[in-house]
Amino acid sequence: MTSKIAKACNDLKEGKTILIFDDENREGETDLIIPAQFVTPDHIKLMRKDGGGLIVLMVSNEIARFFKLPYLEEVYRFLGSSFPIFEEIYPSDLPYDGRTSFSISINHRDTFTGITDRDRALTIRRFAELAGRIGNIKDGIKAFGKEFRSPGHVPICIARERLLNERKGHTELSVALLKMAGLTPVACGCEMMGEDGKALSKEEAEAYARKKGYVFLEGREIEEEWRKWLE
Repeated sequence: MTSKIAKACNDLKEGKTILIFDDENREGETDLIIPAQFVTPDHIKLMRKDGGGLIVLMVSNEIARFFKLPYLEEVYRFLGSSFPIFEEIYPSDLPYDGRTSFSISINHRDTFTGITDRDRALTIRRFAELAGRIGNIKDGIKAFGKEFRSPGHVPICIARERLLNERKGHTELSVALLKMAGLTPVACGCEMMGEDGKALSKEEAEAYARKKGYVFLEGREIEEEWRKWLE
């Protein structure tokens, strides 16, 4: 394992933030990434102030399957015959990827509106805690429904089953890195936006990481280490 990846894994184990840039030929965006099991209201505040994008949960395919969580595109296909609008808005023309990773959005049942820093942190952390106990849960659907309601203020993104062999988005990159770190493969992420209304440039994101002392990783670095880790 390279020293940079090792540092990122150690920081993640300590609940610290890292930055992941996917690729210039994909989204060309940098996400703030934190292991969901460690998320606090301060992390949500950091993400909305320094990130500015959508704050989401990124989960492994295994965890999603256990709780029977669908991709939204699957839901749209199913509902299309009864509600034709879903056929019209089906995401078949993504400019950056062949498929989207989005699933449903949730709030924890102990939240109020679900949007505050405290509410979102609770939803995110409790999802990770529940995911970390799936080996001791008999009925994933019942357990999930007992804790969460939908729609909510925390969108879930599901990694593809074969991870980086199938898709190279921030969801797959984050889940792969958390697996290498030995953590519950559930991340909290947020895209970083610039002052010009566009995504924060790679150079600006790297400068931010240096200033804050955060590890900055590119997708190719994670992918290279992931392939070695699988051997």
